[in-house]
Amino acid sequence: MIIKENQSILVPVDFSKQSYIAVKQIYTLAKFTKSKLILLHVSVVSEDDRKDELESLAQATRDESGLTVEMLGVKGEVYEVTNKTATDLGCSMIVMALDENTKFKTGLFGGGMTVTKFLTAAPCPVITVRSSEKREGFKNIVMPFDLTPESREKVSFAVQLAHYYKADIRIVSVFKPNDDDYENKLLPYLQQVKKFIKQEGVNCTNRSLPSTTPAEAIIEYAVKNDCDLIIQINQKDLSIGERLGGGAIGHKIVELSPIPVLNVPPMKRESMSHFSSGM
Repeated sequence: MIIKENQSILVPVDFSKQSYIAVKQIYTLAKFTKSKLILLHVSVVSEDDRKDELESLAQATRDESGLTVEMLGVKGEVYEVTNKTATDLGCSMIVMALDENTKFKTGLFGGGMTVTKFLTAAPCPVITVRSSEKREGFKNIVMPFDLTPESREKVSFAVQLAHYYKADIRIVSVFKPNDDDYENKLLPYLQQVKKFIKQEGVNCTNRSLPSTTPAEAIIEYAVKNDCDLIIQINQKDLSIGERLGGGAIGHKIVELSPIPVLNVPPMKRESMSHFSSGM
C-alpha cells in the first residue's frame, strides 16, 4: 500500500497561520505524486462564507506552487465534512492543520467530533500539522515499530516518502523498561523490516526506547534527532479505556507532536511474505 498518484490531496483551511503552513507543507509531495490540491473551507454559517478569501488563497497557491488547485466551500462541521468530502472525491490524502484549541478528548457518551474521532473515521492517510513553521521536505522519517501485524503496513509508505525526499528512515521501538522478553520477540521482525528497507536503497537505523510513556518517548526522540515526520498506523478500533483517555498511543502522538504526523489507515495483510513482494 502506497500513496496514490494522480489523485487529489484535500487541505481544509480556516485562514489561520497553521492552515497556511499546512497548504505550503504539501507542495512538494503533491508534485511528487502528480496530485492536485483541493482547498476546503468549512463554515457553520454558509458555503459562501469567506469565499473571496478562499479564492484569493487558491490563486496565490497556484502562483506559488505551479500546482492545479481547486477550492470548495461547504456548510457544516469541519471534521465530518472533511471525511465525507475526501470519500466523495476519492482523495488520496488529507492534510489537517491543528492548533492549541483543537479538541481531542470527550467522554464515553460525549457528543461532538474530536480529532481522535476524525482520524478513526478518515478514509485515507492524514497528515496532521501543528507547527507554525514550514519544514523544507522530510529528511528524517521516524517510524515506530511494534509486534502488531498492522505495524508493518506503514513500511511501504515510509519507503515511498524516503525515495521522494531522499530521506533516512529511523525505526524506533518502545517497550517497558527491563522487558527483555518483548525486545527479544521484536528483534527478528525488526531485522526483517530493516533488511527490506535497505534493499529498497534507503538508509535506515533502529533504536530501542525503554519507557512507560511511549508517545512522549517517540516525540522526544524525533525532536532531539531533527526528524521531520512521524509515520504511524491510524488505529481504528479503540477500547473503552482509550476512548475515555482521548485515543490510542498514535492519537496521543498527534496531540503532542510539534512535527507533522502521517496517519496511515490500517489494511489486512496475510503474512510477512509481503516484504519480499514489494509490500
